[in-house]
Amino acid sequence: MNVRISRSLGLVAVLYFTANFSAQNTKKDTLPKEQKIEEVVMIGYGTQKKSNVTGAISSIKASDLEDVPTGRPEQVLQGRAAGVSVISNSGQPGSAATVRVRGITSFGAGSNDPLWVVDGIVVDNIEWLNQADIENMEILKDGASAAIYGVAAAKGVILITTKKGSKGRLNLSYNGFFGVGTAARKLDLLNATQYATIRNEASVNDGGSPIFSNPNALGAGTNWQDVIFNSAQRQSHEFSISGGSDKSTFFTSFGYYDQEGIVMRDISNYKRINARINSTHKVFDFLTIGQTFAYTHKKSAGINANGEFGGPLSSAVNLDPTTPVLVDNVSTQPFPSDYSNQYIVRDPATGQPYGISHYVNQEMSNPLAFQQTQLGRYNWGDDLVGNVFAELKFLDHFNFKTTANGKLSYWGQQGFTPLYYLSPSLKNDTFNSLFRQNEKKFEWSTENTVTYQNKFGSHNLSVLLGQGYYEYNISSGQNVTYTNLPVNNWQDASFNFDIPQADRTTAAWDGKETHKTSYFARVVYDFENKYLFTGTMRRDGSSKFAKAHHWGNFPAFSLGWNVSNENFWPQNDIVNSLKFRGGYGILGNDAIDNFQFANFLVAGSNYSFGDNNIHIGYAPSTLENPDLKWEKTSQLNVAADLKLFKNFDLTVDVYRKKTSDILRQVNIPGYLGLTNNPWRNIGDMNNNGIEVSLGYKKNWGDFGISANGNFGYLKNEITRLEDNKLYENFASFQSMGAVSRLQVGSPYGSFYGYQNMGIFQNQAEIDAYKNSNGALIQPNAKPGDFKRLDANGDGKIDENDYVYLGNSVPKYTFGFTLNLNYKNFDLMVFAQGQAGNKIFQGLRRLDIGSANYQTAILDRWTGEGTSDSTPRVTVTDPNQNFTRMSDYYLQDGSYLRLKLVSLGYTLPKEVSKAFGASKVRFYVTGENLVTFTKYTGYDPEIAGGDTFGIDRAYYPQARTFLFGANVQF
Repeated sequence: MNVRISRSLGLVAVLYFTANFSAQNTKKDTLPKEQKIEEVVMIGYGTQKKSNVTGAISSIKASDLEDVPTGRPEQVLQGRAAGVSVISNSGQPGSAATVRVRGITSFGAGSNDPLWVVDGIVVDNIEWLNQADIENMEILKDGASAAIYGVAAAKGVILITTKKGSKGRLNLSYNGFFGVGTAARKLDLLNATQYATIRNEASVNDGGSPIFSNPNALGAGTNWQDVIFNSAQRQSHEFSISGGSDKSTFFTSFGYYDQEGIVMRDISNYKRINARINSTHKVFDFLTIGQTFAYTHKKSAGINANGEFGGPLSSAVNLDPTTPVLVDNVSTQPFPSDYSNQYIVRDPATGQPYGISHYVNQEMSNPLAFQQTQLGRYNWGDDLVGNVFAELKFLDHFNFKTTANGKLSYWGQQGFTPLYYLSPSLKNDTFNSLFRQNEKKFEWSTENTVTYQNKFGSHNLSVLLGQGYYEYNISSGQNVTYTNLPVNNWQDASFNFDIPQADRTTAAWDGKETHKTSYFARVVYDFENKYLFTGTMRRDGSSKFAKAHHWGNFPAFSLGWNVSNENFWPQNDIVNSLKFRGGYGILGNDAIDNFQFANFLVAGSNYSFGDNNIHIGYAPSTLENPDLKWEKTSQLNVAADLKLFKNFDLTVDVYRKKTSDILRQVNIPGYLGLTNNPWRNIGDMNNNGIEVSLGYKKNWGDFGISANGNFGYLKNEITRLEDNKLYENFASFQSMGAVSRLQVGSPYGSFYGYQNMGIFQNQAEIDAYKNSNGALIQPNAKPGDFKRLDANGDGKIDENDYVYLGNSVPKYTFGFTLNLNYKNFDLMVFAQGQAGNKIFQGLRRLDIGSANYQTAILDRWTGEGTSDSTPRVTVTDPNQNFTRMSDYYLQDGSYLRLKLVSLGYTLPKEVSKAFGASKVRFYVTGENLVTFTKYTGYDPEIAGGDTFGIDRAYYPQARTFLFGANVQF
């Protein structure tokens, strides 16, 4: 057991407790109950004993993160906190995850990302943060706990505290791993013989002749998935040094992370370098100063991670298997003229041209040839994040703290586009170009707080008063493009070439600064640790709204009752402790660009007047709306915390969350001549849910076990849209148009389309499907086509017959972690998943009739009675079987994934000491080992910002095996 004095946000001195359970420590805990030190949690601008917390707060400690080898720190939240959904945006190295706290809060103003607060610094993302530097993470989920952050808190708040030094000898530690990842799954695509057979059948069904004379002679052909997928190395190395004296403490760390992609690693990779220093200095007994500072450099290359219009993944799925990867003899190809262009791309090693598909063109191309045109492209970024603070104690019970926070970011991209010929429809034969773009942004804030804390007999009181000022988006950028360079490869391309001015293009811009001023207060009171109260008020003023709506007030309160602390509570071995809590709060959201309430003049409306010369003209950009105001989210939370049978901890939360006056741009008629749609407060939405967390911990001699599981249920419903509209189209797919909607009475982003009622087996069934006038409801249908529901009963099939087909956002999320210890061995098993959602599988290009299919097409209708679920193959598709949205494209998105299994061994202390170390641990880890799902795409875990469950050729997560070591000195 380790007990130390710590300061959290500099407001309150608390005793912080960390307990490490290992098989080697078999001594019984003999501390009397009244001497035990309770765990504390961060509550925003302060801390509170966990037993007295009245809000819905989930806590994750550094010990929970040690065995989680993620490239992005937000991914460690996945499956570890009830009500927090974390879905990977893709498996591409460096890709972010979509984090949602208690569902989708808004569908207009900005993203639904939570507010990130790192060491008191509000930041827009945590990509720059080194996971190994995290001491703990607290998720403020309900209105009562998050209201202290006011207008920025509607979508949840995640507080992160980084590690600090402690008094004592110098501590050095190393944590690193190396591993290799591969694709966990590949699609079952048609081989060359099957492809030719299906193509012939489709041509005949459309009234044509067979395309391939002898499909069997083609054999298996090219499996393009084998071309794009590769093994990928991954490594991480982290060093830290910490220590301190009675006067000063420090923590310093250095990190290096390098990951290759499992899809064409030469153009899909990510590297990151981190450095951090945190320090605290006690200048006088009453004055403490300190700082945190972190620097991050990252560099990445990436492909289209979830897009149907080109890129290696989409090409691998859609390209015909009859085309070879390389061509050794052009004259033997069916269409040798395809290889006559001077800019055809060739293999650097052999000089052979890459195979060109004559059947599948548009954005599709040979992935290896495409890769040659993308080499040398990269994105980069530098982030500097830090703060300085001073903390003054006075009059025994008062504490004043002032903090200055800042984040300075530089980022950009560079790439060379050579002259190339990939196919007749995908080529660049006009000029090459070299492009570079650089941007920077500075954001800063200052906050001042005064805390009064005292105990009067059985009364405990803490009062916080605070003020803050914030400046956002002090930004600028510029780019330059050189064309017609005298070289045609990325290695030699340079801006040092002296090219004509006409071949140089530049641009520059400045951002729109945002200002915010805040005042906040909080009262925390308890009586004998039985009756608990927290009240919060924050008042925020923002430059984003007109004068009449500059200010918003965000109040909250919560109550708690520690029933088991009552004198009447009997000591028992069943329910050891019981606490009821509940709260209500109002939060805000202003995540729109600055000055959207106003009507500004913008250039571009040029005109000719009198002299026939063109003059630069200015015109209004949009319609003004001085009534534009905050979104407001109110949330009610009731809960119970129990300790059962001495070893079980159970928490149950029930919440109701309502967002009103949702900010969203509205469509206006084109004849108004405005360039931007105006913003209005146009919608309402509800999120209701239940969260359950259950933990167990026990030791038996040399054996120890801990298990934690969580479950979340979410019901989302849109209750109002602009001007009483029934729905708005949401996500679209190719020429199919909208596949999901925002519809009143349905969940956010629900899938809407035709409901299929089987397949017409013969002409008689088509003739029998008539309307009240005796006309055929589907006059273009043929046997083998879908029979569709006439939902509105108007006797015809059109988009007015679209019906609700399923939810894109999971209703259920769950996670489970098991830790076992036996002597020097430890085992961790972590699984997570989701259920209650659908996935739109849009892997095949609809506008390329000759694109390849998955082998499911082999179960197509070929005659009466052969299939009632997969229609006949056709390219012209007169019944729109494939070219219109229907339940044919939706699959069950539920899955359970064995996310991590880690087996470790810690050397005996006497052996470690021989190396001069206090601890040496080795471990092997398997990641994404098994996924149980009915989904037939690459990966059922599909997000992408606020659009869920649409698979456009999703970059899958890798199955990875790692070997690592933890060493402490």
